[in-house]
Amino acid sequence: MNDILDIRILAALEPISTFSPARLRELLDYCHVENVAAGEDPFEKRPLAGQSVYLLRGELELVYADGNKVIMRADSEWARHPIGKRQPDIRSTRALSNVLLLRVDDDLLDRMVTWDQFASHDDIKPKIDKGGTEAAVRRLLNSGMFSAENLNHGPFAHLPPANIGKLLNRVEAIAVWEKDVIIREGEEGDYYYLIESGRAQVTRLVGGANLVLAELKAGDVFGEEALISDTKRNATVTMKTNGVLLRLKKQDFLELMQEPLLHRISFADAKEKVKQGAVWLDVRHPPEYRYDKLPGAINVPLNDIRNAIGVLSKMTPYIAYCQSGRRSAAAAFILAQAGYDVYVLENGLWSVPKALQQ
Repeated sequence: MNDILDIRILAALEPISTFSPARLRELLDYCHVENVAAGEDPFEKRPLAGQSVYLLRGELELVYADGNKVIMRADSEWARHPIGKRQPDIRSTRALSNVLLLRVDDDLLDRMVTWDQFASHDDIKPKIDKGGTEAAVRRLLNSGMFSAENLNHGPFAHLPPANIGKLLNRVEAIAVWEKDVIIREGEEGDYYYLIESGRAQVTRLVGGANLVLAELKAGDVFGEEALISDTKRNATVTMKTNGVLLRLKKQDFLELMQEPLLHRISFADAKEKVKQGAVWLDVRHPPEYRYDKLPGAINVPLNDIRNAIGVLSKMTPYIAYCQSGRRSAAAAFILAQAGYDVYVLENGLWSVPKALQQ
């Protein structure tokens, strides 16, 4: 259906007209085109709420809550803006001819506009390391790691708008080369990394041999576990190709990205959520889990939490816990980045009466 669209159509709409051609091409994948026959109400089954809807072709009759009626035509200046955003509440609509509508998720569109406005602001001065120029970083901020996909489901999807400008000023772009070791197992954590381009490999020393744990590609992130849990690096990440990384210092990461994504909850409030359908998620090692788990808890150790993405249901809220809250905070951050509804039990099992542990 989106074959009907091209970026020239999107570029005529507001506030989409401010996007670069690359951004417009990204947005195409998130646009939904809908044909409506004359006489039908296009919003009877699919309401306007939560969407920006544009009239691309035909005529619509809009009936407002106060009884006023107006006719909206696709070739009018009015049609460049989403239907119903700045007008009084719409009570009903009717297609006066065969109509073509474009629907875009409100939250995604707003995030894209917000990031783009921040990225183009004169006060934004990203840090540049070897191999970079300010122009290159600005292009980077409008694509790659800050793509529509990552703004919709990735690490920036839930970042408060107030933190965006700060993050863009503090993020550092660095050029890296094949075989560069970015983080080393056993070292202190100092940065959070985001892969703008290139590929990397995650390994861990097991029995004197390097065990490959994962392959990372553009759009992936790494390095957060040691920063959140305040422990040493538990794996080594080595570049498999040349590339570009974005990185944030530990303190900037904790301030700007960790806290907004982590929702800490008391044991009393957590119990109420479990009654309403939430599930306890024990992120400790299996022997710990078997020794004193909470009733009904499932066990996904922190070192396996990334493998659980796509397996755990996104329809279920989770309450992550460990002994103290450190490991569960790291696990919750990883899951929250992936779009899960997850809470952290404040102070972990230390806050739970012994009699309630199995």
